[in-house]
Amino acid sequence: MPVGEWRSEWFRGGHLVLDFVNTVPWRLDAERAADRLPDAGALIGWCCAAGLFGEQRADELRAEAEAEAVPGRALVVAERARGLREELYGLLQPVAVGREPPAAELGRVRQAIADAITHAEIDTVVPLRWVVAVRGVEDVPRALALSAWELLQFEDLARLRQCQDRGCGWLFLDRSKNASRRWCSSADCGNRTRARRHHARHRDDSRPPPETSSGTSR
Repeated sequence: MPVGEWRSEWFRGGHLVLDFVNTVPWRLDAERAADRLPDAGALIGWCCAAGLFGEQRADELRAEAEAEAVPGRALVVAERARGLREELYGLLQPVAVGREPPAAELGRVRQAIADAITHAEIDTVVPLRWVVAVRGVEDVPRALALSAWELLQFEDLARLRQCQDRGCGWLFLDRSKNASRRWCSSADCGNRTRARRHHARHRDDSRPPPETSSGTSR
């Protein structure tokens, strides 16, 4: 998918890693769930749209992924990235709803972050900032894992939320002043949920009242 086709409304998480996790729309609705990262090309396009690297590097990575010598490697990279995404969701979703994350997910994410750190370089000293230089397609999952470390280390996860629409499942950081955000988008999932509840109330109001017992048995 070209960079320009990644819509701004698909980036609602408040952090690159949450937007990465949210590349599965309608995660809680089995009939509507989809995967926006089916291959290495889509992964590279998304990373560029998310700001992980620029368009020139994206073009270089696409050329590498499409080269005859490395199609299998590009496929493995895409699978690794999707695996990391699901591990991050398994770790972060329980936190978003006030539960402890599973130990297995903690272990898998820990391994991914440890691998990323071994390949990281110091970008700036004041403030101290580490980066994984994306020189090839195999560096993309590591760069995403390092961003996950930044999320877990520096963000207030008490503000991590899951959209309350029953089919959405997207995660986001609630940066509202009174921590009252309920949906990934009030204009999208919020309106849909309110309309559903309004319809349910009117449907219930239109039903005849239940018959009352006359006090006699059959």
